[in-house]
Amino acid sequence: MTVRPERLQKGDTVGVIAPASPPDMEKLKHAIPFLEELGLNVKVGKHVASLNGYLAGKDEERIEDLHEMFADKEIKAIICARGGFGTARIADRLNYDLIKNNPKIFWGYSDITFLHTAIYQKTGLVTFHGPMLSSDIGVEEVHDLTKESFKQLFSPEPIKYTEAISPLEIMNEGKAEGEIVGGNLSLLVSTLGTSFEIDTKEKILFIEEIDEEPYQVDRMLNQLKMAGKLADAVGILVCDFNNCVPKEGKDSWTLDHVLEDYLRPILKPTMKGFKIGHCSPNIAIPIGVKGTIDTDLKIFTAEAGIK
Repeated sequence: MTVRPERLQKGDTVGVIAPASPPDMEKLKHAIPFLEELGLNVKVGKHVASLNGYLAGKDEERIEDLHEMFADKEIKAIICARGGFGTARIADRLNYDLIKNNPKIFWGYSDITFLHTAIYQKTGLVTFHGPMLSSDIGVEEVHDLTKESFKQLFSPEPIKYTEAISPLEIMNEGKAEGEIVGGNLSLLVSTLGTSFEIDTKEKILFIEEIDEEPYQVDRMLNQLKMAGKLADAVGILVCDFNNCVPKEGKDSWTLDHVLEDYLRPILKPTMKGFKIGHCSPNIAIPIGVKGTIDTDLKIFTAEAGIK
């Protein structure tokens, strides 16, 4: 059963955690006032500044921060400081009963994709694929639409993505409706064969990526294809593939060639060009709610992720 978290109110407290890699603490400091300007109080997890190689502290410490934020009745939303690497390491050790019994907003993207998939499939809680503090809000220039994405946490309005936001290209025509799942392509692939394997059956799948060459995108899409995940989906959104280009001087297909090769033959309604992922603007969307694709109107809609 799908569970929507409660909307935020001014004066609410939100928690900040780093369940993957360590954030740039200076950028995080620059980002926190943005949340305060929204009328929110901010509580930073005790291990956010911890360093353990490419991880933000030991696995046990990152788990502790996440559990404490879900258990704390004062915390109404949990915002991830950054992605990077490491959420898959802790997924099988999380207390999903704790999360299910304390539903609240959970927000992030990139490596956080593994947690979005795990939490939604284990608890039914709607989570949010959205811009993060250190990597998106704490930088020098932040697109207004990136900032506006946070407004969906205060008001249960449906999301309508049209070409007013970015040019969209139709890859396969048609209309589709289903629950929204997806996120970072490499993280989705990493769920395969685990107890958190992404379920795309009769769902709208969205994918995004960064810094992977076309041959690497090819390999990952092929794995999703062979696992039946592309055929199972009712429709597909191709979001931002930032810097997914071949190295200079290397013989290669283009990214577009790879995408066409895998997605056109499945004949499911598919559009590309969505500014969702490692990009500016970075538009947030809820995971687990009903969405629709209409290529005739070139529009993607999603139900509100909060109640």
